[in-house]
Amino acid sequence: MKRTSLILAAAILTFTGALAQNVDDALRYSQIFYNGTARFMSMSGAFTALGGDLSSLSQNPAGIGVFRSSEISLTPQLFHSKTSASFNGTTDDYLYNFNLGQAGIVTNMINGTGTSGLISLNIGYSFNKTNNLNSSTRIQGRSTESSMADYWADSGFGTSYTDLSGAAGIAYDAWIIDTITGSGAKRYGTVFSNYGDNAVSDYGQSLRRLITNEGYTGEHAFSIGGNYSNKVYFGATLGISRIRYTGHYEHLEKADYYLDSGFGDFTYVEHFENTGTGISLKIGTIIKPTEEIRIGLAFHSPTLYRINERFYDNITSNFTDGDQYEYYNEELKYNYALTTPFRALAGVAYQFKKLGLLSVDYEFVDYSTIRFSETGDNYDYSEKNLEIKNTLKPVSNIRLGGELRLNKMYFRGGYGYYGKVFRSGELNDDKFHRSISLGAGFREQNLNIDFGFTNLRNDQDYILYNAPAETAVAGLVNSRNIFAVTLGYKFGY
Repeated sequence: MKRTSLILAAAILTFTGALAQNVDDALRYSQIFYNGTARFMSMSGAFTALGGDLSSLSQNPAGIGVFRSSEISLTPQLFHSKTSASFNGTTDDYLYNFNLGQAGIVTNMINGTGTSGLISLNIGYSFNKTNNLNSSTRIQGRSTESSMADYWADSGFGTSYTDLSGAAGIAYDAWIIDTITGSGAKRYGTVFSNYGDNAVSDYGQSLRRLITNEGYTGEHAFSIGGNYSNKVYFGATLGISRIRYTGHYEHLEKADYYLDSGFGDFTYVEHFENTGTGISLKIGTIIKPTEEIRIGLAFHSPTLYRINERFYDNITSNFTDGDQYEYYNEELKYNYALTTPFRALAGVAYQFKKLGLLSVDYEFVDYSTIRFSETGDNYDYSEKNLEIKNTLKPVSNIRLGGELRLNKMYFRGGYGYYGKVFRSGELNDDKFHRSISLGAGFREQNLNIDFGFTNLRNDQDYILYNAPAETAVAGLVNSRNIFAVTLGYKFGY
């Protein structure tokens, strides 16, 4: 029988390391969608063979050797995200975000006047945003076959109610699930079946999930490189990467019809925050066999991250007799390590004298090699790493970019394809990212201003919960628009 008083209490969650560090986390911090200067972005980042742009320090370090003078640049961005969700109906949500996409400087250490040998040696620094993780999603519709309560009831099967933990534990305390009479206190029913007293569950409740994600990944690139005989450019970058990410959702289910349990609605909240620092090494070269052709090669070592995380969840329930319950699990703080995949890049560019250029990049990344590891708590990540290996796969990414020069004006465009990361048979195994870019710029002696626009789009099947009767899935269409402007100044020439 349902309690008749308002209760506010904490149920302690026994942490086993199973809440986080999953495939989604591994992929989120390993995928890179190169941001940077407006010129770099408007050509979809196809700069492996080009260089001469501060954003290339994070892509092909040999690009620093192409600089003929010292240069400084700054790139603010306007980020717009729109997500369309389909779940027995379609809803849209969006957000805007102002941020810094790039800031950097390069300067000459050696600036010779000859045409053979070491002609120049440059050092530089650039901060480059590698992925903007801000998004807002609203999933809404009628659920006619299941409830998130079914997931909690199923996860508690075989466990005594006195030993329930995690979300199932607070769902039990809030009377969303309860033991089934005669089950030995180890089987659970939900409010939709009157805790198992009714033969079938009565669904038709309205469901709404609000997902708010905030954060980014970015890299501080410290580079050195040079020019040898105007034929070979070389460089190396020490990358210090940063993660700042908050994942938050509120899941509401509301019955606007009569249920024997007297259920009205419940809201479940899950929240986690990640901060981390990583280190990597990149090397590269650009070869210019003729004045028109450039060939670029680069290798990125895995990034070794140390990540700190805090997590909490809570639940609130309301019943038609006026009773309300609120329970929460104790906030958790823990840390772990993540090793991202290595990357191999190759590019070819062709210069049409002073009229313009075309560039194409190929990038290989094996996401199945991502690995979690412990940082002092002796937790065994072998099963999680095996899941990553069996779920993700190697991919090929391709970027195309072009630039047309008309006197002091430049017009640019680009396209990017980022391959399917999930193995065949997995959810989302046919999904990929694509980018379309446009831009323009003006250059006058030592001053330049560039404008760039990039649209990054992907489709996604999003699992709300797994219940015995069904896996509740919403279809998402994510569209991210980035508007960038770069102010650049050359000096010392």
